[in-house]
Amino acid sequence: MRRVFLLGIVCMAALACAQPQPSRPVTMKELLLQELHETHDRKDWFVSAREATAGLTAEQAAWTDGKGNHSVGQLLYHLAFWNDDALARLKGSPHSFNGANDDTFNKYDPKDWEATVKKFNDGMTEIEKIVENADDAKLATIAPLVAHICTHNAYHIGEMVVVRKLQGSWNPENGVK
Repeated sequence: MRRVFLLGIVCMAALACAQPQPSRPVTMKELLLQELHETHDRKDWFVSAREATAGLTAEQAAWTDGKGNHSVGQLLYHLAFWNDDALARLKGSPHSFNGANDDTFNKYDPKDWEATVKKFNDGMTEIEKIVENADDAKLATIAPLVAHICTHNAYHIGEMVVVRKLQGSWNPENGVK
């Protein structure tokens, strides 16, 4: 409980510095939902996955720089995989993956690009609904996992933007010059 409280304070402090002061304190639920949406479908300080993947063809999503970096498709597949794992844990199932993390990137198939985008979006929407419907006691138990989902997503979304810049398929009007 102490960790959740401290996490909440750190997140709220960061939010307070980043946004105009609200007329009332931000709740844990509001903060978690904001973070989820900002890595899913709402651009704010950085682009969300929606902007990072927008307009990509399956061929573009499979592009790599040839230096060992992942493609946008591999990165989104990885996020969808781990978000689905987290979703199962949010629903009460234990963490069950015991394979190699490289598989969560390398099993991506470019012919499944649209399905991968859908899987990511559907998983994020379901996680958002769980947070929306959670009471304070439930939020206190799931907040660390939800915060990790957001941080993990943000990290790899940044990689997607870099890959697209290297590829020449990034439109700086999407939020990153």
